[in-house]
Amino acid sequence: MTIPEFQRYKHDKKKLIVVTAYDALFTRIVEQAGIETILVGDSLGVVVQGKANTLSVTMDDMLYHTKLVAGAAQRALVIGDMPFMSYQASSEDALRNAGRFLQAGAQAIKLEGGAVVADRVAAMTSIGIPVMGHLGMTPQSVHRYGGYKVQGKESDHALVLLNDAKVLEAAGAFAIVLEAIPAELAKTITEQVAIPTIGIGAGPHCDGQVLVLYDLLGLFDEFVPKFVKPYAHLKADALQALRRYKEEVEQGKFPSDSESYH
Repeated sequence: MTIPEFQRYKHDKKKLIVVTAYDALFTRIVEQAGIETILVGDSLGVVVQGKANTLSVTMDDMLYHTKLVAGAAQRALVIGDMPFMSYQASSEDALRNAGRFLQAGAQAIKLEGGAVVADRVAAMTSIGIPVMGHLGMTPQSVHRYGGYKVQGKESDHALVLLNDAKVLEAAGAFAIVLEAIPAELAKTITEQVAIPTIGIGAGPHCDGQVLVLYDLLGLFDEFVPKFVKPYAHLKADALQALRRYKEEVEQGKFPSDSESYH
């Protein structure tokens, strides 16, 4: 999947499917499922590292996991998620760190924020770095929101988000993630920008959807937002398998003759 192919989906009225992945094994599984866009999300801070939020994730963390995913991907568009303070301080920081993502194998980067980061987006896109925006409930601003809360319910805030989307498009972003905003607002934004919108908790009207892999597989159940739909229950399966393994070793049933060399 290339950036132009990704953008054509909106024109062709085809839904874009995006998931997160953080390692080579799951990258291969995602591709085998026919999914062609992978976000190496800073959500790894929560679902992989076990932190309360994404704020402690570093560039080194993100580059390590980006290399794992990009090294395994055969067809998927790989997007690296810029962590907290990798782009906020200056355009120079943003350019340098975005470049490191591409050197690690990503084809594009994602960052959070609207008009306040438009100069960073313009600087990156002007030298050929594809940028995906992210509006609404932006996890790197969790403390400002007082938690993970739906954004854009009030009309004035909704107008700000709509304007932010237009500003990001004008700055050269190739797509925008819309997270935890009312479905009707997401529909309005999707209709008023020419670039694809990718929803996560933003209703059915976006041009595509993204979910955290561990959420949709039912592996992570410590915090399950309303917008998550588990398509499997792999944590329960894993618990059952591990308990059986423990039981069989304790009872002397494993390894049996068929698992032994002669």
